Amino acid sequence: MSLNSVDSDFQSLLQQTLPAERFRSAEPRHLEEPRGRYQGRQSLVAMPRTVEEVAAIVGCAAQAQVGIVPYGGGTGLVGGQVSFEGPLPLILSLERMNAIREVFPEENVLICEAGAVLANVQSAADAADRLFPLSLASEGSASIGGNLATNAGGTAVLRYGNARDLCLGLEAVLPDGQIWHGLKRLRKDNTGYDLRNLLIGSEGSLGVITAAALKLSPKPAVSGTAIFVVPSPAAALSLLGLARDQLGEMVSGFELINGQGLTFLSKVLPEVRQPFETRPQWSVLIEVGLARGMNGQAALEGLFEEAAETGLALDGVIAQSVEQGAAFWSVREHIPEANKRVGAVISSDVSVPLSCIPEFIERGKEAVARLGDFRINCFGHVGDGNLHYNLFPLPGGRSSDHAHQRAELQRTVHDLANSLGGSVSAEHGVGRMKVADLERYGDPAKMAAMRAIKAALDPLGIMNPGAVLKT
Repeated sequence: MSLNSVDSDFQSLLQQTLPAERFRSAEPRHLEEPRGRYQGRQSLVAMPRTVEEVAAIVGCAAQAQVGIVPYGGGTGLVGGQVSFEGPLPLILSLERMNAIREVFPEENVLICEAGAVLANVQSAADAADRLFPLSLASEGSASIGGNLATNAGGTAVLRYGNARDLCLGLEAVLPDGQIWHGLKRLRKDNTGYDLRNLLIGSEGSLGVITAAALKLSPKPAVSGTAIFVVPSPAAALSLLGLARDQLGEMVSGFELINGQGLTFLSKVLPEVRQPFETRPQWSVLIEVGLARGMNGQAALEGLFEEAAETGLALDGVIAQSVEQGAAFWSVREHIPEANKRVGAVISSDVSVPLSCIPEFIERGKEAVARLGDFRINCFGHVGDGNLHYNLFPLPGGRSSDHAHQRAELQRTVHDLANSLGGSVSAEHGVGRMKVADLERYGDPAKMAAMRAIKAALDPLGIMNPGAVLKT
């Protein structure tokens, strides 16, 4: 069924339903996405304050057959929050719905609205002497609704899981305007289909998340951070196994860092202090969160000693303070910004089975070399198999010089990840950027089921049209 564009009649319908101050013209931030690949179109923005107002807006959109693009913090990297073609949609911003509703420290639960900024949720948990472990580079502006809609990952997935694993219940508005009151704090609830997990990761294509019951964790009594130089990605993988053998689930972060990324940092962000005078080709950033009575530095020293004896670690620096540990993380967290300033030809977010990581990196280098000379910065959350595989022109070149190769290069990287049983979208979602990739690599039975679910819940196709599935 075809959709209609936002027009004066639709605006009149909305303003008969809700106060005029709930609506405004889109600002530049509503029409842009961080990588600058898509540019939205000027449209009306709805800014509700309650779930009832969201339901009223969605009901009006269904009545008028106007598409809705949910907008959270605007930090998504696959264009899910920006509509650039088709009938002009309504932009539905959740930024005014940002309250921390309740905290239950004894239950390890926090309830917040979808527009709450991730960093504020972390602070609210901290104030209750608890930890909300989802951690992203964009946590100062990313919203919880967006985190859940994309099933965000981040640096602590190894220990705590993705956003999906950190959510107990949801409040949401379905495409017909009904409110689903699923904001439960239960660990066990086997009453039929799991609508919560259907909405998480659906990127606003099946409904609008308005609030969430989030799972908190006790704060680790002791923490430790270190950077170890490793001879290869294969050694990094073996080191991860050794770390988990010694420390079990207390390993909360394990990040693979490529020397190319450190070189970029030195060039464009020289103020970011690096721990080694000579930049290693491969290193890993390790964080552990330990129980009371343990010593983080001692645990990492023991790990390094055994790793060095077996050739898995060539050098290492163990943080001697919280500040030094934060400086180590600053290196890792600034790598994406350095990549952006240098200018990538392509940026890939893939995952492969952990044992396939060394093969993916080696075969990827060979496959890319057959298409030309590029600098490769492969880094990421090796603890959960998620790699960011980025290609750059040689020094003096520009990414635009290779614009004609982008599709082939991206296809090469994605084909390789898929051939190893991996995913072409590990933690950023599908959005609009990877709709064709989902069609190409998606299992036929899964794709048929997804289309059937979309047709059943959103028969008018008003929810984030053009995202996730072809329309």
